[in-house]
Amino acid sequence: MRTLIRGLGELCVTAGLVTMLFLTYELWGTGQYTRDQQDRLGDEMLDGWRSGTVTTERVRLGKGLALIRIPRFGEDYRFVIVEGVERADLRKGPGHYPGSALPGEVGNFVVSGHRTTYSAPFNRLGELRRGDRILIDTSTEQYVYKVTDRRIVKPSAVEVTAPVPFRAGRKPTERLITLTTCHPKYSAAQRMIVFGELAEARPRAVRTGT
Repeated sequence: MRTLIRGLGELCVTAGLVTMLFLTYELWGTGQYTRDQQDRLGDEMLDGWRSGTVTTERVRLGKGLALIRIPRFGEDYRFVIVEGVERADLRKGPGHYPGSALPGEVGNFVVSGHRTTYSAPFNRLGELRRGDRILIDTSTEQYVYKVTDRRIVKPSAVEVTAPVPFRAGRKPTERLITLTTCHPKYSAAQRMIVFGELAEARPRAVRTGT
């Protein structure tokens, strides 16, 4: 009996260590991967912007499309938005739904991102309030969107990505942004959706390293 109990105890300790290592990788290891990818994609994108060879209309899947900044999340919050929303794309950073509007265009500019792993770019999405700014930098412009609404929907609610959200088939007349992520944290049971509309477009301020 003592041998059995000792063996079970050792198994529990081993299982606990394995679980701890897995969680460490999920929260830290995946984040390091994303940071490395962000650095690489950011350098590639900015080099293309400076040379004039890359614009938002000519971005391949898996490559950098634009920068997203959200002032409420602090001055250091900045991510390269990747073109594409496949698993491999979202591991690199927030991803733009191919076929949805490009930044500043009439229609719905849709971006999805992880909430808990891979640097968790949309971890604090639930803190956004009506009127908060979402800044999108492209090669020549900065588009300032303002938050208009936040909703929790089922994962099957693809109508949020329509050119006019919840109005599939309707022709868009406004310039919108939609951010999507999992809800609640550590679960994919639902989706959190943040909606915004374009408030301003201005020339992009060129900063060192941006």
